[in-house]
Amino acid sequence: MPVVVSMLNSYSGWAAAAAGFMLSNDLLIITGALVGASGAILSTIMCVAMNRSIVGVVFGGFGAEVKAAGAAVPAGTARETSVAEVADLLTASKNVVVVPGYGMAVAQAQHVVREITDALSQRGVRVRYAIHPVAGRLPGHMNVLLAEAGVSYDIVKEMDEVNDDLPATDVVLVIGANDIVNPSAQDDPGSPIYGMPVLEVWKAGRVVMLKRSLAAGYAGIDNPLCYRENTLMLFGDAKQSVSRLLAAVRER
Repeated sequence: MPVVVSMLNSYSGWAAAAAGFMLSNDLLIITGALVGASGAILSTIMCVAMNRSIVGVVFGGFGAEVKAAGAAVPAGTARETSVAEVADLLTASKNVVVVPGYGMAVAQAQHVVREITDALSQRGVRVRYAIHPVAGRLPGHMNVLLAEAGVSYDIVKEMDEVNDDLPATDVVLVIGANDIVNPSAQDDPGSPIYGMPVLEVWKAGRVVMLKRSLAAGYAGIDNPLCYRENTLMLFGDAKQSVSRLLAAVRER
């Protein structure tokens, strides 16, 4: 979806440039060409991050065949946790990584999440945010949300910066993200996202996933991460869950 949106922005720029030629308007030609070129470059960068071609993303019907075949049916047993248990895990940790996703954006939970990480930092916990290049529905979606919430840019890390540190991380808090933390991208050649670089959160000591349910993500496939031994699921609306989690962390 982020690539498609970026490509549409690029198309609008080229259309404006074409209109400029028809109207003999130099300003329209220049601005249209800049928008078109920047959109095309951004789309290419994101496709590299996904290990996909632009043609494959735009015309490949990404996830359609999988959904039609019903492959998104949960294929394991998830371990459900509670707000109190997650609060205990976080406050007892030394290193915590937060992975925001589209679910956090929909719930508009970024401000409460920032308050949680601030409370943990005051306790001496090292907290960082891990951003996947195509997280969300727009290019740079998560970066914009975190900046809006007042999260310091110093603790916002890109995927390549944080992946090597995840084995030494005590807890990874995944909030509303799914496909970008799916281990099938590395170990299942039959998966439609196989080969796509992902955040290797399963290498951390403990993973806590905040989701409404075990429903599939945008790719329409099940996520084996939900059923791993070191993964705990905290179900519910993201904003309500993190609000209760903030209160629990402050009580500790």
